[in-house]
Amino acid sequence: MQLKYLKTLLTPQDGAAKVTCMAWAPNNAKFAVCTIDRVVILYDEQGEKRDRFTTKPADPKYGKKTYVVKSMAFSPDSTKIAVAQTDNIIFVYKIGEEWGDKKVICNKFIQTSAVTCLVWPSEHTVIFGLAEGKVRQANTKTSKSSTIYGTDSYVVSLTTNVSGKGILSGHADGTVVRYFFDDEGSGESQGKLLTHACPPYAMAWGTNSIIVAGCDKKIVAYGREGHLLQTFDYSRDRSEKEFTVAASSPSGQSIVVGSYDRLRVFNWSPRKATWDEASPKEIPNLYTITALSWKKDGSRLSVGTLCGGVELFDCCLRRSIYKNKFEMTYVGLSQVIVKNLSTGTRVVLKSQYGYEIDEVKVMGKDRYLVAHTSDTLLLGDLASNKLSEVAWQGSGGNEKFFFENETVCMIFNAGELALVEYGSNEILGSVRTEFMNPHLISVRLNERKQRGVEDNRKLAYLIDIKTIAIVDLVGGYNLGTISHDSKIDWLELNETGRKLLFRDKKLRLHLYDIESSLKSTMLSFCPYVQWVPGSDVVVAQNRGNLCVWYTIDSPERVTMFPLKGDIVDLERSNGKTEVIVTEGVNSVSYTLDEGLIEFGTAIDDGDYYRATAFLETLEMSAETEAMWKTLSKLSLEAQQLHIAERCFAALGDVSKARFLNETNKIADSVSREYGGDGTDHYQVKARLAMLDKNFKLAEMYYLEQNAVDEVMEMYQELHMWDECIAVAEARGHPELDNLRRSYYSYLMETNQNEKAGEVKENEGDFTGAVNLYLKAGLPAKAAWLAMSRDELLSSHDIISRITAALIKGEFYERAGDLFERTRNNQKALECYRKGNAFKKAVDLARVAFPAEVVKLEEVWGDYLVQQKQMDAAINHYIEAGRSTKAIEAAIAARQWKKALHILELQEDKTAAKYYLKIAQHYASVQEFEVAERLFVKGDHTKDAIDMYTQAGRWEQAHKLAVKCMSQEDVSALYISRAQELEKEGKYKEAERLFTTVDEPDLAITMYKKNKMYDDMIRLVAVHHKDLLQETHIHLAKELEAESRFQEAEYHYLEGQDWKAAVNIYRVNDMWEEAYRIAKTHGGASAHKQVAYLWAKNLGGEAAVKLLNKFGFLETAIDFAADNYAFDFAFELARLAMKQKIPDIHLKNAMFLEDQGKFNEAETEFIKAGKPKEAVLMHVHNKDWSNAQRVAEAHDPESVADILVSQAKFCFDQKEFQKAEAFLLRAQRPELAIKYYKDAGMWTDAMRICKDYLPSKLSVLQKEYESEGNWGVEGMVEQAQEWEQTGEYARAIDCYLKVKDSSNMDLLMKCWMKAAELAIKFLSHDKAVDISQIVGPRLIQLRKYNEAAELYLNLDLIKNAIDAFIEGEEWNKAKRVAKELDPRLEEYVDKRYKEHLKNQGKVDSLVGVDVMAALDMYAERGQWEKCIDTASKQNFKVLHKYIALYATHLIKEGEAEKVLQLYTQHGVPAYSQNFNIYKRLFLELVSLRDRDCAEAYRIWADLRDILLLLCENLTKSSEANSPAHEEFEQMLLVAHYYATRSAAKGIDQLSSVAAKLSISLLRHTELIPADKAFYEAGLAAKAVEWENMAFIFLNRFLDLADGIDEGTLDALDHTDFQDTDIPFEVPVPSKLHVTVEKREEIREWVLTVSMDQRVEQVLPKDERGTYEASLVAVSTGIRSLPCVITGYPVLRNKIEFKRPGMAANKDDWNKFLMATKTTHSPECQDVLKFITQWCGGLPSAGYSFH
Repeated sequence: MQLKYLKTLLTPQDGAAKVTCMAWAPNNAKFAVCTIDRVVILYDEQGEKRDRFTTKPADPKYGKKTYVVKSMAFSPDSTKIAVAQTDNIIFVYKIGEEWGDKKVICNKFIQTSAVTCLVWPSEHTVIFGLAEGKVRQANTKTSKSSTIYGTDSYVVSLTTNVSGKGILSGHADGTVVRYFFDDEGSGESQGKLLTHACPPYAMAWGTNSIIVAGCDKKIVAYGREGHLLQTFDYSRDRSEKEFTVAASSPSGQSIVVGSYDRLRVFNWSPRKATWDEASPKEIPNLYTITALSWKKDGSRLSVGTLCGGVELFDCCLRRSIYKNKFEMTYVGLSQVIVKNLSTGTRVVLKSQYGYEIDEVKVMGKDRYLVAHTSDTLLLGDLASNKLSEVAWQGSGGNEKFFFENETVCMIFNAGELALVEYGSNEILGSVRTEFMNPHLISVRLNERKQRGVEDNRKLAYLIDIKTIAIVDLVGGYNLGTISHDSKIDWLELNETGRKLLFRDKKLRLHLYDIESSLKSTMLSFCPYVQWVPGSDVVVAQNRGNLCVWYTIDSPERVTMFPLKGDIVDLERSNGKTEVIVTEGVNSVSYTLDEGLIEFGTAIDDGDYYRATAFLETLEMSAETEAMWKTLSKLSLEAQQLHIAERCFAALGDVSKARFLNETNKIADSVSREYGGDGTDHYQVKARLAMLDKNFKLAEMYYLEQNAVDEVMEMYQELHMWDECIAVAEARGHPELDNLRRSYYSYLMETNQNEKAGEVKENEGDFTGAVNLYLKAGLPAKAAWLAMSRDELLSSHDIISRITAALIKGEFYERAGDLFERTRNNQKALECYRKGNAFKKAVDLARVAFPAEVVKLEEVWGDYLVQQKQMDAAINHYIEAGRSTKAIEAAIAARQWKKALHILELQEDKTAAKYYLKIAQHYASVQEFEVAERLFVKGDHTKDAIDMYTQAGRWEQAHKLAVKCMSQEDVSALYISRAQELEKEGKYKEAERLFTTVDEPDLAITMYKKNKMYDDMIRLVAVHHKDLLQETHIHLAKELEAESRFQEAEYHYLEGQDWKAAVNIYRVNDMWEEAYRIAKTHGGASAHKQVAYLWAKNLGGEAAVKLLNKFGFLETAIDFAADNYAFDFAFELARLAMKQKIPDIHLKNAMFLEDQGKFNEAETEFIKAGKPKEAVLMHVHNKDWSNAQRVAEAHDPESVADILVSQAKFCFDQKEFQKAEAFLLRAQRPELAIKYYKDAGMWTDAMRICKDYLPSKLSVLQKEYESEGNWGVEGMVEQAQEWEQTGEYARAIDCYLKVKDSSNMDLLMKCWMKAAELAIKFLSHDKAVDISQIVGPRLIQLRKYNEAAELYLNLDLIKNAIDAFIEGEEWNKAKRVAKELDPRLEEYVDKRYKEHLKNQGKVDSLVGVDVMAALDMYAERGQWEKCIDTASKQNFKVLHKYIALYATHLIKEGEAEKVLQLYTQHGVPAYSQNFNIYKRLFLELVSLRDRDCAEAYRIWADLRDILLLLCENLTKSSEANSPAHEEFEQMLLVAHYYATRSAAKGIDQLSSVAAKLSISLLRHTELIPADKAFYEAGLAAKAVEWENMAFIFLNRFLDLADGIDEGTLDALDHTDFQDTDIPFEVPVPSKLHVTVEKREEIREWVLTVSMDQRVEQVLPKDERGTYEASLVAVSTGIRSLPCVITGYPVLRNKIEFKRPGMAANKDDWNKFLMATKTTHSPECQDVLKFITQWCGGLPSAGYSFH
């Protein structure tokens, strides 16, 4: 970014008059400057001074000069300015939107100390810092301020991030604190962020970094979490002063820092993630910069100075002019200002995410902006200034943009449609569609407000060319899918998104209602259709009519006007809607009924006043009446009662109008009294409920307010007395009785006897009620009442009156009930019968007259049949035993199954007649099996056969016929029937009959006779498959004879004879058909042949045209030529393809040549321009003279070739002289030489060469020589010749060429001669080259001495030595080396050693190279020889190979052999051997079954070598090292093992052996723990120390389980607390005890624990400590271990000379005594070792010899 000076806004003064602060308004329209004199000056966008106002002090009494304005900020809406003052106050001034608006203080916030800085990041929230260190916020809405956070240090600067959601405050102690109102998901920390080296007066917060500067002349960039990113150090620049102020560009990509006379610019580099410093802006005499403010669109930077000057700079990276209409100003990588040059309007296009904007384009009639960044897409509407940025992965700019919709941009990319709403930063929706035409996509986004719908966003688009999908973009779900039967070419939703119009390719117009999913066709032909803007009115054209639907909900109601032209457009403006029509050259406009459009729109928008106002202007008509009705319904729903009243008045519904008028008066009076619109008042609500005929709801509203009288009055007005009395009863109304009386008198007056009777009944006056019911002519009601009251039943008079009335009124059933109740059964039965109440009659008869029941059942059945209730009658007839009637009823009721069931139960033969009827039914419903059975049963078999034949079920008919007829009769019947059917033209049925009786040939004949060839073929295919092809051909020929070519073609093709089909058409000159068949059914070239024949048939120009049409002209010419039809080929070529004529001549020539017509062929070849071919033809025929003639006449170049061919012929005939003459004539001597050479005639070859090609003679001679044509003797002779003539080089070559493996001596002689000549006569280098050839040849012949001698002659000493070595002449080789080149002696020795190694002569090698020999012994595993040989060398060599041998043996598991090895040869204290010694120790202690007396020698040897090792270590540099201490421990363990083996051999020392095993437990980090506890347990058990045995063996079992699991983590160490037995021991890799022994131990432990005979506690001594533990629990004192038992030495101590060595006296004496008594050599050895180890035995000992 560069800064470019634009203008000076405020001229600087001569002295200090500091500009204290400046601010740009967020809308970029205003700029405020405050100077030292506390006056705020306001400038417009162009920098013109427009206004000013003076700030005010906090308290006027202190005067106007007692404060300084420290900071200023505009509100986000740019209508207010907040001013921070040092007199502890912030004023907020309202400056208005327009210039010259009055300035008013609208808020003031008094503080406890001076306000030092201030920002206004969001509406109502001003953030400011105080001198006392607090950062606070002031709310302009509530006029209250609160502390955000407090520090102890003066706030020197305050800034926000780019989004204004976070603030940074800088403090005098260098601290910078960060606070977020919303961290926008960044997760960045809050609180103290960093501490700068000096007060951060200049501080700015960019997109990715914070820049801080101050008085130390350094500008420091910090990262998001306060870590140091970069430092720009200017402390050494003498011209630089302190940095006073900094400002960040609105995009955060650039930061400017101000100092003295200079502005420094820093730009953020996203790729490097660092700040790049641009060249600074140097302005002499500007003085210190005190204020900076950046215009919010990033295009201007204002600079205020110490002298009161304000300068304006332009900031941009680059500028460009787009299409001469727009200026693009790139103010940052991510921000571009687009300015319309004609209107001056500006739009700031900015990436919210800080991405770099590539290219900005203005599209869509210069209204819409499109720009790409790496990850997003920016879109903008210049008209509405709405901008969007959506995530968009780059697709190489392949997107297509459509701007037809003003609210949304449609983007197509790779088969996907994305929708972006201008002003929204999210993709509105995306769908898959292949149709990029905007007419096939319709988007509607909140275009008209609807009642109850907040967010209305709909999309209609094509899934495929016949399927429309409608999507709700808010919820993201499918509203419907329309599958249409034809391709769709236009669709559009209405503005509310409820209806969809679409048109298909057949120009049919359809309407789809989205809510009901109903589709209706509106027009069958529609070239133009459009929704009228701002309404749901549709305008369309149908041929000569203009069609308008004012009410789209009724698509059938359409208004039509005749048209002469075509609709081209629709315009709606200034309250008029016009349809523009072109009639010829003129345009005519048809005005639509704006009122009807207006009404529909007003209704949709819920604006009923507008709708009423409009309807007032219309005269009453059917349409207007419908509108008033619609409006009345909607206004009542919306409780707009005045409008509803007006509607009913207009409709002439006086009662409703009057009722609403009264209601409105109530509502208006309530409204005047209480406010509101009065519709919530209970009376209004109740009256509306009444209007809706919902009287219960009205009652509820009244009763809620306890208005009982009003409810009663309502019900009385409506004559709803029952409800009125019910309310009065419920509320205990005092007028209840009067009400009832009034009601009764009202009923009597109005002759409502029934109601009056009900009243009497309710009052309990039953007699009165009966009288009234009878009077009202309601005897049935009177009867019901009488039957329910016993007192009435007992009154004979009342009953007789009622029954008489009932019979008179023919209410027989009710009369019967009454008679039955009064026990008059006879009369009751009569009444029941008369009233057809048979159920009651039967029930009564069963009780009173049983004999009558059967009769009654039959009568009941008859009655039901009469009533056509056949189903019901069946059962009654069955009950009455009338089966015949039952069957007839069942048949009449079509209850066939029931009829059949009854029929089959009959024994009477008379019923058999019904079988036919039932069978016919079953036949009609195609239940043939049942029908057949019934026909047969009823003796109507013939009918059954007819049934089957009519149904075409010939097989069943046949089967049935066979049963009752002979085979001949059946066949005769079927054939005669079939022939009848044939005559009737029912061929299919006839065919079936023929095939049923196995006469398919008759059917075939029938079809043939009737020329029904398809059916004939079908039958042949089924019955005579082998004759099918033949039949096809036969038919084809017949059809061909009848000139029915197409049918004949079909049959030929079916008969696999397409050529015959082609032939029909060929013969009949129907070439198109012939061509078609050949192309479809012939091979790849068949159609070409037909085309050729067709053309040949046509001939001339017609043939050419035809072949050109098919594109076969060239092919046809070639075909004609290839088929020897040369005349036709020439004809075609002459007419259309003259270039093909030579080809035809050529082919004709070749044809004539093949025919043997050589002269004619020659003519044709010459015409074809191929004379050479004619020449070759004659040459081929050995006709040399003709060949010569043609060549000389037409192809002179070929003459030589003819001579060469003639020469070749002569050579073959052995006529060499002739051949030579021809070749020389042809000037081809080289060929003559070649032919002579090939014939082996070298002399002649040489002669010709010498005469005609002397330059090639030497080459020929060489070739002759190289061919070895002389033989060996010849070669030697030639060499000798060369030698004699002094041509030594050639002589040498000749000698070297001699190769005769049968004569070695000759070879030797020749080669040696060659060498001799080379040495004598050639230069040294050449002689060496020859020796290099001869030497290896001699060596190959095993002539090593000769080869060496040759090399020595040329001083090639190494080669000579190699020759001797090759012949294994080692002494000669050594002598030559020694005498001639001593440097090579080492080489000879090395080769000799290698030779010995390779030959495996190790013993010889010892004398030459001992180390190599030893390595070979080791490699071969000859360890004894290796060690034996090494022992003769020095000690180190010996132990190197002992170590190798030991490693090998350990790997082989032979640890005991390793022990013998080191016992024999000693153990040096080499650190590289320590691992071997350790492995040796570990392998030995891991051996099984070595805790016995027999194993003493192993342990003694191990102990002895470890003692020797420890003594050696004491003398070495490893003395007292950890390794030394470890070996001392091993020595101690080995000593215990050896002593235990010695003690095991003597019974009286069994306790010593046990103690040693127990002592070894403290060394389980060295020895396998499981083995140690096993051996200790067994030893304790052997001396009957059962407690210890149980504990140790139990521990062994736990360890064994741990080894199986691979971990010892689960071990319980309780038993070994306060002992020196270690807990942390290595896990042994395997168990050191067999599974059998482990199971024995497990059994013993289980037995002991079951017996509970042991106490699970280790024994303790006088220390209160486990007796074998060296460390006392109470004191921590460590006792010395006894050298005999390992137990601690407490009292009675015997000490040895070596410090730290002691023994328990008792154990020592016991051991000495046992040794003395048993003379055990092992025990004596132990004492001998102790003497050596402990520095001698104690004095009071014994001596043993």
